[in-house]
Amino acid sequence: MSLSTSINDQIKEAMKAGDKVRLETLRSLRAGILEFEKSGIGRDMTPDDEFKIINSAAKKRKDAIEQYEQVGRAEAADKERQELAVIMEFLPAQMTEAEVSDAIRAIIAETGASGPSDFGKVMGAAVKAMKGKADGGLIQQLTKQLLGTGGQS
Repeated sequence: MSLSTSINDQIKEAMKAGDKVRLETLRSLRAGILEFEKSGIGRDMTPDDEFKIINSAAKKRKDAIEQYEQVGRAEAADKERQELAVIMEFLPAQMTEAEVSDAIRAIIAETGASGPSDFGKVMGAAVKAMKGKADGGLIQQLTKQLLGTGGQS
């Protein structure tokens, strides 16, 4: 089942259930997909394109949560959290911080990286290995941390 079909089916379910937050979120995801399809790229949507659309929507919600919390708008931040929870259902399961750290240690050992000067090499391999499974910011943070201490922790 394609992502678009799945979202359309879930929109119908959300309408029947009267779940407004879920309905709005699913409609925004569908709008992102329709925007891609009408962009005139000249090719069908790939799973990677779908992932980028969903991941972008999740990132927007995370940024909004952070901004709302900074200005003390807890109610708006909670709504964004609810939307983020709906979006996360469409993303692959994310790796834990410990799993990301272990994967980066393995990449450091594999590449023979020994310090901060090898950051680019390790980061490139780590992002490629964990694409879609871990947050890029977390990968960057842990890579800096592990290389800053020579790969030891």
